[in-house]
Amino acid sequence: MTQHSRRRLLFGGAAVGAGVLLAGCTSNEQATPTEAQTKAAEGGGNAEPGKKVTIGFSAPAADHGWIAAITNNAKAQAAAYSDVEFKTVEAGADAAAQRAALSTLISQKPDVIVLLPHDGKELNSFGLEAMQAGIPVVNLDRAFPDAKAYRLQIKGDNYGMGVSAATFIVEQLKAKGVSNPVIAEIAGMDELELTQERTQGFNDTLAQHGFKVANRRAARFTVDSGQQETSQLLQALPKIDAIWNHDDDQGIGVLAAISQANRSEFFMVGGAGSKKAMEDIQADNTVLKATVTYSPSMASSAISLARLIGQERGMSDLVELQVPKEIILASETITKENASNYLKLGF
Repeated sequence: MTQHSRRRLLFGGAAVGAGVLLAGCTSNEQATPTEAQTKAAEGGGNAEPGKKVTIGFSAPAADHGWIAAITNNAKAQAAAYSDVEFKTVEAGADAAAQRAALSTLISQKPDVIVLLPHDGKELNSFGLEAMQAGIPVVNLDRAFPDAKAYRLQIKGDNYGMGVSAATFIVEQLKAKGVSNPVIAEIAGMDELELTQERTQGFNDTLAQHGFKVANRRAARFTVDSGQQETSQLLQALPKIDAIWNHDDDQGIGVLAAISQANRSEFFMVGGAGSKKAMEDIQADNTVLKATVTYSPSMASSAISLARLIGQERGMSDLVELQVPKEIILASETITKENASNYLKLGF
């Protein structure tokens, strides 16, 4: 964790939070999470086994590297505790299918439910149902609009990703003396609130410096869509100074399109902080010069916090007796200069 971390959460002495795991979005074949990614505290305080807690869990199928990391981290974190029983239910293909599976989970009466919803707005009613049934809900990443639908909401800083990406781009352009830059953006799925928040943070920060996006394309967080949208973007803009790509998984396709077009007059910032992206940044042999983090370690943290909620314990380094209601993890910027510090935390 660097000095730029805005938040650090401690569970009985083990750090879990803003800089603990960086999202890698390069493969659905995920390795076992490292000790840095998922770790139960050792010795004293909240590390001591307590009341047995059953945690129900649901997340969309791992059709994306980041989603795969969410599920793998949650399983590994639960396995680190001798007092946690972990029950997973299939999320299905859409919000309706996940809602049905979660209703079955309610009937099993777990102590806490942790879920990454297909869509926070569509699953809000489930959160309300579970909470009314006396089962605390830990909402992961895709927010419920109703605060009564969750006991804890933990997510990455989507708006902050846009701020971090724009800040890096502005600094680089000013250092190069570029006063009227052509800036492009390759977003993720536009129907998701998280994509909208990322774009808002990006636009707001650019505007503070008198800059704006010249062309924006929305991909689907996949390699193929990243390649397709980037090809069209490059055709639309004969000259570009900087690109922000929201997601490092689709970034593989973005870089492929850039290579095919033989374009290199610009630099690019990625999003999420995958291991592959970090390696490319460190090697410094592509247009990718930085990525801003969005950490799937939030799944590990969610399990740790769900355990404490189920045991009616608070966080040992906080004065309050209860786990907080909202936690937002900071988005940090990985460059060639600090990539080696983050690489070991990849997956």
